[in-house]
Amino acid sequence: RDHLMHHPYESFETVVRFLEQAAADPKVLAIKQTLYRTGGDARIVGALMRAVKNGKQVTAVVELKARFDEANNIRWARALEEAGVHVVYGLVGFKIHCKVALVVRADEDRIRRYVHLGTGNYNASTARFYTDLGVLTCRPELGDDVTNLFNLLTGICQFQGTRRLLVAPFQMHDRVVELIDRETGHARDGLPARIVAKMNSLVDTDVIEALYRASRAGVEIDLIVRGVCCLRPGVEGMSENIQVRSIIDRFLEHSRVWHFSNGGRPEVYIGSADWMPRNFFKRIEVVFPVEDGVLRERIIEEILARQLADIAKARMLQSDGSYAPAVRKKGGVTRRCQTEFMDLANGQRLGTSRSKKPVKMVLKPRPDSV
Repeated sequence: RDHLMHHPYESFETVVRFLEQAAADPKVLAIKQTLYRTGGDARIVGALMRAVKNGKQVTAVVELKARFDEANNIRWARALEEAGVHVVYGLVGFKIHCKVALVVRADEDRIRRYVHLGTGNYNASTARFYTDLGVLTCRPELGDDVTNLFNLLTGICQFQGTRRLLVAPFQMHDRVVELIDRETGHARDGLPARIVAKMNSLVDTDVIEALYRASRAGVEIDLIVRGVCCLRPGVEGMSENIQVRSIIDRFLEHSRVWHFSNGGRPEVYIGSADWMPRNFFKRIEVVFPVEDGVLRERIIEEILARQLADIAKARMLQSDGSYAPAVRKKGGVTRRCQTEFMDLANGQRLGTSRSKKPVKMVLKPRPDSV
């Protein structure tokens, strides 16, 4: 089954061990991985080099212009090449920003593809203080899409399309606008319509205009944008149904999550892309649907709902571009989502109740903050 990881509350060691075990497993035939910010930790790169020594076909797609890590990436790329790894430096004109790893294994019944998809870098150091989500899966349709992606990145063929993944710069921008407009249509038809989206920055004008249309149609929209946000919430006749909050706390909020209620058939996407022109048109980005119902509900009710209920560290964007502390209703509880996530993780680790607070949380109606 699929497995969801919420870092740093759940250890990044799971991802590292996934790659290390693949490198040592005699039934593994090939490993392919994107490397954006590698950092100084040698374990992930070391696993790829050991895999070559163990007779596996190994491909690393390295982004040399990864911000803050250019020197590390150049150094590791040279080491990988010397070890016999097939190192690829991506496509001309596009930064490789997606976070994908593929393991091809000869299982007892068939050749199977095991995939890790995430919102954060393969960097064990930043994984300790960046909040990110990752999924481990062996769903065949996702394996097909990831194989097509690596065929593109390694120059084997042009983009062949995908069944599940949204890949920039090919179809992600148009699909995001379509998903927002679909909620607009549901609202006009009297069906449940809600958008909750979390990202680092919101800049793209087409997406912002689509959100304004959705707001005017009555769609409730909650945006969790840590950094730059060019949308103006709370403007009468344009965006009165939109709230924007920024959460700045102990850990850097880094995950990108989109939730669409879709008329009562909720969809959740996670991935590497912000809603910015550079992500839509200048980078290779991957966003994917969370298709396991249990994991999807966990993201909606356990993760997003707690962030929307945060009063302690959330700041609300005002229509004039200023930020103000989130307001607690009279008699309400001051909630801090990152503390609650730590409580959940500690409870799970100790085998006790995951939290003193209820796990089941509802996104609608909106929580205490305004």
